[in-house]
Amino acid sequence: MAFFIRSARPEDVEAIRLLIYALAVYEKEPESAKATPELLYKNLFEDRLAHALLAFSGTPEAPGEAIGLALYFFNFSTWTGKRGIYLEDLFVQPEHRQSGVGKALFAELGKVAQDTGCARMDWVVLKWNQPSIDFYRHRLGAKSMDEWMGMRLEEDGIGRLRSLVPSQD
Repeated sequence: MAFFIRSARPEDVEAIRLLIYALAVYEKEPESAKATPELLYKNLFEDRLAHALLAFSGTPEAPGEAIGLALYFFNFSTWTGKRGIYLEDLFVQPEHRQSGVGKALFAELGKVAQDTGCARMDWVVLKWNQPSIDFYRHRLGAKSMDEWMGMRLEEDGIGRLRSLVPSQD
């Protein structure tokens, strides 16, 4: 199967949204996919808070549908003193898996990391997603960080943070 990868463009917002929704369905949480085209456009192309790579079927001269997505942003490591890449989401449409698309997306991320002086790449994977875990460990050589536990505050929890300390007024 022919495919190619390129950086996302503003005209790709709807394709990005559809791939995010497909990922949410795969992860059994379609109700959690709340990104709108307007939010994606603003955050990816105006504020540049994150970046996206897209895999398309076909060739650059005759592109087909968007079949894969890698959405990432830069973070910073106090230990290395360098930036890193945090891969927020990587998704390949199920019918296009086992065709090298995932490896190619990672290879392009590796190029971005090297070109921008990143010391490392980090991401998380759901514990039940054994096919992805196997791919990351055996095909990419990634190591799991079993000693770390992911933590999260969502909007309501973020809102409660101010109540933790007395007002300084």
